Amino acid sequence: MTEQSEIKSNMIVTIVSKGYADVAVAAAKEAGARVCTMLFARGSGVHETEKFLNISIEPEKEIILTFVRSEIVKDVITSITDKVGLATAGAGISFVLPITRTAGIAAGTAAGKPNGTNADDGEAGAGEGSD
Repeated sequence: MTEQSEIKSNMIVTIVSKGYADVAVAAAKEAGARVCTMLFARGSGVHETEKFLNISIEPEKEIILTFVRSEIVKDVITSITDKVGLATAGAGISFVLPITRTAGIAAGTAAGKPNGTNADDGEAGAGEGSD
């Protein structure tokens, strides 16, 4: 059975046009995030492929998953929004999902606490305080 831990964290999901992920990651880290994962994606909402000089252009996207402690969510998402320009129409989107349980990661590491400390009680080790 895998160890699970209850930690108070959130996942910020940011979707931007190809080439902007590095800006979003830098903004997240500047605001206190420690763990970001970048994924490449292709949008499916466009029914016709755009063309530029008779060359088809696919609507490529980058997705950034940022795992942060609940108390820094506002700072991180504000930093990403400001640095990437998400307030501009069509620049991308960022939203927050609550993380209620995790498995397979040290409780404190991804959430921005020192390695091996539990985000809730400061005790060492993943899985402490879980059912």
